Amino acid sequence: MGSENLSFDSLAVHAGRADLSELGVHAPPLDLSSTSPLPDIELGGDSYEAMACGGHPVDGGGFVYARLWNPTVARFESALAQLEGTEEAVAFSSGMAAMTATVLAARAETGGNHIVAVRPLYGGTDHLLASGLLGAEVTFCPAGEIATAVRPDTCLVILETPANPTLDLVDIGAVVEAAAGRPVLVDNTFATPVLQNPAAHGASLVLHSATKYLGGHGDVVGGVVAGNATWAAALRRVRSVTGALMHPLAGYLLHRGLTTLPVRVRAQQATAQQLAAWLGTHPAVRRVFYPGAPDGDPAGLVGRQLRGCGAMLAIQLAGGYQQAVRVTNGVRLFTHAVSLGGVDSLIQHPAALTHRPVAESARPGADIVRLSIGLEDVNDLRSDLAQALA
Repeated sequence: MGSENLSFDSLAVHAGRADLSELGVHAPPLDLSSTSPLPDIELGGDSYEAMACGGHPVDGGGFVYARLWNPTVARFESALAQLEGTEEAVAFSSGMAAMTATVLAARAETGGNHIVAVRPLYGGTDHLLASGLLGAEVTFCPAGEIATAVRPDTCLVILETPANPTLDLVDIGAVVEAAAGRPVLVDNTFATPVLQNPAAHGASLVLHSATKYLGGHGDVVGGVVAGNATWAAALRRVRSVTGALMHPLAGYLLHRGLTTLPVRVRAQQATAQQLAAWLGTHPAVRRVFYPGAPDGDPAGLVGRQLRGCGAMLAIQLAGGYQQAVRVTNGVRLFTHAVSLGGVDSLIQHPAALTHRPVAESARPGADIVRLSIGLEDVNDLRSDLAQALA
């Protein structure tokens, strides 16, 4: 069967493995080579030039050098592109390297120097854009103000949905319309391709911090951007000259992680839904931030854009910052740590950690903690939260 005939779950298992039978192996091999033998000067040179300029290796020309291409990473890229429904994907050493490369590629491709960014965003992204390090002018605005924020020199519109850390939902199609032809980048880390495919709603680029759900086990760092072939070439060109290629071991682990992604996300989501409903009735909790909460989806995007509510949630505590301190210090099964999307449950305080470098006006409240729900039994997680909230 061709991949176009497979369900998402089957595709997650088999994507990126088309060459394995020809290689005579069952599991994808891990290629750690830093350099590759060259067939001759001309073919090797042609392949080098093609990859350095954002293209693929030339047939018979070899991979030349690991900064330009790695077959293990390329299999992961192919698999992720299939899951996101895009032509190609380009992997990087981290999610922030992927975001940096996208901004640089957008400036180079469009000639523009202005970015519109929809808040809230992941704190690292917000910090990068606000810092001016990449030389672009940035306008931060709510999703409803994009049409007035874009300018003739706008090279990119950036949004995250569900957003970090308060799970705000943004209508991707409406943003694409408001962007009026400017490229739109959607950070799809929280939803994953299991629950959302931004390209199907008009997004030009789909970014993941692959460290999170794609890897799923807290043991790999990486980033990936999916898009059409033109954008992929532009991203590879930036990657080749800046040296931000994903390490082969990371590519191997992430490709393996995709095989269980649907099972993990749906199981984690089922637990998160139960915990969100319970937390919504707890006297110590002022508000639950979750797409499935009564006020979590005002535009009706779940079922239309999102195929589920996901496994991330945040809570606003009635006891303010001091209770946030007590809860994060008081959990026993949850781990107090940054990051998310792994098989074990995590809790963290965004304002003090991931969103600390964000402008104070855009920083999450000090009374908010974020939960990443793992694969533990829901009753154990509920008991842990209950004793910490008490």
